[in-house]
Amino acid sequence: MPSPLVCRTRVPDLLATIWVPIALTLRLALVTTLLLLLLGTPLAWWLARSRAWWKEAVAAVVAMPLVLPPTVLGFYLLVILGPNGPGGALAGLWGGRTLAFTFGGLVIGSVLYSMPFVVQPIRDAFTAMGTRPMEVAATLRASPWQAFWRVALPLARPGLLTGAVLGFAHTVGEFGVVLMIGGGIPGQTKVLSVAIYDYVETDQWPQAHLLAAGMMIFAFVVILALRLIEARTARLQR
Repeated sequence: MPSPLVCRTRVPDLLATIWVPIALTLRLALVTTLLLLLLGTPLAWWLARSRAWWKEAVAAVVAMPLVLPPTVLGFYLLVILGPNGPGGALAGLWGGRTLAFTFGGLVIGSVLYSMPFVVQPIRDAFTAMGTRPMEVAATLRASPWQAFWRVALPLARPGLLTGAVLGFAHTVGEFGVVLMIGGGIPGQTKVLSVAIYDYVETDQWPQAHLLAAGMMIFAFVVILALRLIEARTARLQR
């Protein structure tokens, strides 16, 4: 096997090769993060405010991806999204056979897999806010909807930002789930993590080096951003 340090491939060719999985991964992460914020924010609000005895059971279901092996979640998603599951029936509405091995299937899997990373920080922010701000808003004749938008969301901004960063970063770094439900179809389901795996398997070391180094830098930036958010939040609470 040639040394990974020996690279005869031209840099422009390398960049052209690796740009496809990078663009696909960024697209997946952006769509997933937006959906997670839209779905996760009201869910986090309900978990923080509800007095229902079964709310912690719902919270446990949301948090299950934290402890489940990705292949387990990927397997059941493959069954659900496949041609014999609900995903097949849904895909049939526009002439398809399955949602597995499609970009739409990757989005569904990514939303479910990254949900706890978005819901928990937002829930913590809503919980830390307490009930007094909403009570004050009610005394000023604000409707619950107005109080939520004008009081709760601005106060929970650090939690929302943390959830968005974690959801985006977790989607970018997914491997097991996206491999199970998406495979490695170039330009359609072959995201960064799968591309790195394939490059190593086929001895394409220069491409693997570039993508892996980029992921290392990305991880550092994400952790630094989270630290800065935490530090700013701590200063504001003093």
